[in-house]
Amino acid sequence: MLNLRLLPALLLVCSCSFAPALWAQRNQPEPLTEAQQEAIAEAGIDPAARIDLYVKYLNQRADTIKRLIPRPEAARGRRIDNELQNFSELIDELASNLDEYGGRKADLRKSLKPLNESIARWQTILKSLPDDPTYEISRNDSTDSVSDLADQAKKLTADQEEYFKEHKNAKGQQREEPE
Repeated sequence: MLNLRLLPALLLVCSCSFAPALWAQRNQPEPLTEAQQEAIAEAGIDPAARIDLYVKYLNQRADTIKRLIPRPEAARGRRIDNELQNFSELIDELASNLDEYGGRKADLRKSLKPLNESIARWQTILKSLPDDPTYEISRNDSTDSVSDLADQAKKLTADQEEYFKEHKNAKGQQREEPE
């Protein structure tokens, strides 16, 4: 049995080991502004509009990263690292939305075409980043996330085309309706 005198020391050790993770999590900014979060929440009832908003915000992030590439300033590496982390987080949120709406058989075909075009653009921007150890891990994470999203979007596009070819009356639906 644990000695009760050791319990406060054990609690102190445990709390100290979790403190850095909690501090880092608390200080990391949201990848979206409050207005962007509200717009996505409002579009929650329209899957295609929600996907379109994510693509729009990701394109804005990609443009910011692209604009930072030629800057010679010393803090550029940290700024790119932050932008890449936010970019990856948004990619992951978009992927989760695609899983959710794809599983519900929501008609996303109109949104998938611009998404696929944007993915190719994002991959080009990420490949154009110069080597820099400051953001190497974030760049690799972003590259992997975009690659996974590209595979997911291609598969979803094929699945949607097949599904809506067989279910012509379901065109434009937001979720699968039982027949």
